[in-house]
Amino acid sequence: MTFGAGHVTQETKMASGQQWVLVEMVQAFYEAPAYHLILEGILILWIIRLLFSKTYKLQERSDLTEKEKEELIEEWQPEPLVPPVPKDHPSLNYDIVTGPPSHNIIVNGKECINFASFNFLGLLDNERVKHKALASLKKYGVGTCGPRGFYGTFDVHLELEERLAKFMRTEEAIIYSYGFATIASAIPAYSKRGDIVFVDEAACFSIQKGLQASRSFIKYFKHNDMEDLERLLKEQEMEDQRNPRKARVTRRFIVVEGLYVNTADVCPLPELVKLKYKYKVRIFLEESMSFGVLGEHGRGVTEHFGVNIDDIDLISANMENAVASIGGFCCGRSFVIDHQRLSGQGYCFSASLPPMLAAAAIEALNIMEEDPDIFVILGDKCKHVHKALQGTPGLKVVGESFAPALHLQLEKSTGSRDSDVKTLRSIVDYCLDRGIALTQARYLDKEEKFLPPPSIRVVVTVEQSSEEMEKAASCIREAAAAILK
Repeated sequence: MTFGAGHVTQETKMASGQQWVLVEMVQAFYEAPAYHLILEGILILWIIRLLFSKTYKLQERSDLTEKEKEELIEEWQPEPLVPPVPKDHPSLNYDIVTGPPSHNIIVNGKECINFASFNFLGLLDNERVKHKALASLKKYGVGTCGPRGFYGTFDVHLELEERLAKFMRTEEAIIYSYGFATIASAIPAYSKRGDIVFVDEAACFSIQKGLQASRSFIKYFKHNDMEDLERLLKEQEMEDQRNPRKARVTRRFIVVEGLYVNTADVCPLPELVKLKYKYKVRIFLEESMSFGVLGEHGRGVTEHFGVNIDDIDLISANMENAVASIGGFCCGRSFVIDHQRLSGQGYCFSASLPPMLAAAAIEALNIMEEDPDIFVILGDKCKHVHKALQGTPGLKVVGESFAPALHLQLEKSTGSRDSDVKTLRSIVDYCLDRGIALTQARYLDKEEKFLPPPSIRVVVTVEQSSEEMEKAASCIREAAAAILK
C-alpha cells in the first residue's frame, strides 16, 4: 500500500514538472523580441518548404523536331583533348638513326661524325661492355617483369649498387631503371608538403617534376647566384624565428646540379656547403652531366672541387651518359638511401633495370677505374672544342671549357622563339649534310619553369680526333656565315 502511494506521488511530481516547463516556454515566447519571433517563423516555413518541395525539376519538353535534333547533333564538335600541333613541329619530325649511336652514326641514311650523343667516354660500342651485356642477356633474359620488391631484384642489381657505392666512396647506393625518374623520385621521397626547397632557376626538367610531385614550398634563386640564395635563406631564418613551432617540423633543402645540362656550367659547390652549415639545410646534388666526367677519377663535382662527399646529403646521377647504359642511381649514407627503398616511386613501382644493362654498367665502372686517364683525355678534348668554336659568326658559346656538352646560342635573337629555333635547325641540317651530326636542345616550352633560350648542343667524346673536332668547328662556322647573313 505504501509502494502504491509513493508511485502516485512520483507521477504527480512529473506531471507538475512538465506543466512548469510548458509555462516557462509560453512565458519566454511572450517575452521574446519581435525580430526573434519573425526569424524563427521564417526558418520554420523554410524547413516546411524544403520537406515538401521536389529535389529536382523535370526538364521541359523540347519542341524540336527529330530532323532538327539530328542536325544539331551533326553540327556539334567536341573540344579537342590536346591543342592542335602543326605537322612541321620538330617533335613530330625525327632524325632516324640506323645502327649504334657511337663515334660514327648513320642519321637519315647518311654516315656522320657524332657530336650529338652523350656517349662521353665512348663506352656505348665498347667490346668489353657489349660482351658482358650479351653474356648477361643469355643468362637472365631481356627484362625483369617486376619491381625490386616483387621478384625484380637480381644479384647483378645488388652488385651494381655495391660497386657504385664503392666508386663514389659512399655508404650505400640505390639504382633506378629510368634516368629521368631517379631525381624525380628522390626529391618527393624526402621533401613533403610544408617543407621548403631552394632551387636554382636553371634546374633541369627532371628536378622540376620531382619538386612538383613533392608539393613542397619552392623558392627559386638566380642561377649560380650565392648572394641571392643567401638572401632567401636569411628571409627564411627570420620567418623561422617568428614561428619556432612550425620551424621545428619544417625541413629545408637546396637542390642543384653539379654540371647544368641547360647551361653547361658548374655549380659553386664549396660556397653551397658553407651555406648549408650556416643555415642548417640539406643539399641534394644532381650529377648526371658531371658523373664520369669531372674529377681525377670521374667521381663528379665533389672530386672536382675537393669537397668531402659526406657534406652532401644526397647525390643522384643517371647512367645514360658517361656509363652508356640506362637508368640512374642515388648514393649517400645508408639511412638516407634505405628510405628510398620504401618511398622512391620509380624504385617501388617500375620494373627493375634489365640485368644486361646492369652488367654493362658494372663493366663500364671497371673501365673507368682501370683507366683514369680517360677523364684527362676527355677534359683536353672539351677545351679543344670550346676554343675552336670561339668567334663563330652570329653564335656565342655557352658553357665551361671542361663541359662535354656545350651550347651555341644566337648572339642576336630574331625576336621570335619559333624563328630562332628554325634558324638554328637550318645550321644543324647544313652540318648534317656535310657529315657532322649535331642536335638542338629540346624543351617542353609550356612546362618549363624558366625556359632556356634555343640552342644547338655540341657534344664532345673521347673518340673524336683533333682533325674531326676542327672539321666540325669549321663546318659550324661555315654554316653560320651562310645562314646568319
